[in-house]
Amino acid sequence: MLKSMKRLLLLTSFLLIAIGLSGCGVRYVNRQGSQEDPDTWATVSKQKKIVVGLDDSFVPMGFQTKSGKIVGYDVDLAKAVFKQYGIKVDFQPIDWSMNVTELRNGTIALIWNGFSINPQRAKKITFSEPYLINDQVLVTKKNQHIKNFADMKGKVAGVQSGSAGAMDIDNQPKLLKDRIKGHEPILYDTFTDAFIDLNANRIQGLLIDSIYAGYYLEHQKNESSFTSIPSEFPKEQYGVGMRKGDTVLKQKIDAGLNRLAKNGELHKINMKWFGTDRDSPLMKNVQK
Repeated sequence: MLKSMKRLLLLTSFLLIAIGLSGCGVRYVNRQGSQEDPDTWATVSKQKKIVVGLDDSFVPMGFQTKSGKIVGYDVDLAKAVFKQYGIKVDFQPIDWSMNVTELRNGTIALIWNGFSINPQRAKKITFSEPYLINDQVLVTKKNQHIKNFADMKGKVAGVQSGSAGAMDIDNQPKLLKDRIKGHEPILYDTFTDAFIDLNANRIQGLLIDSIYAGYYLEHQKNESSFTSIPSEFPKEQYGVGMRKGDTVLKQKIDAGLNRLAKNGELHKINMKWFGTDRDSPLMKNVQK
């Protein structure tokens, strides 16, 4: 009887473990289980599927329509790259402030959503070749009469948590942080939330990617009530983020991006979302 009870308990334990694992989804690890040195390409090429993490409110790079469909520049670009390899892309909305954590935990394989390449991030993850150039701008309401960053003295500024702009504010405090009220910006989960507060005058300035600002304001009925002020923060390059050690995946993405630039598909995607080839390093390389 005792032996039977032990066997039953052992079987129950195995079943509980199996059920727990089945609910965890795909985790991108190598055969030794290391997530710092993964073999993601071997996994996705076998499963014919890859999971991309994104902020699904970041227009026009990746965002949800009213019907719930995820669309955008980066969505089209990721699909076009992996179509070359017969791999389906699943887009997973994530908390943007936790993007690197989500990646390193293995819940997503890539961060592909207007993701700026910078030294802080490069210490933790690997980047693809840059495919788009961006910069930070300060968006304000015209009725605030803010003409430059010096006019933000004593005023409230907002920025998205975990964004390149938030890092810029901390890295170069003299440009904005030392001027604003409390010497700390208000942190938002999404730029959508930040624009709500900007419209309500709860903040007087919003530091934001120029690509987002340009697209968002262009689609607002009250576009003329805003002004966009260039910043002195350095220009940025967007790249695809992946875990350290994912060298094969990086090679496949870089090769795929360059093929799209050469065969004209990247030009089509640029024209669809921007009406121009914009600041595309890949296109510039082809045109040389």
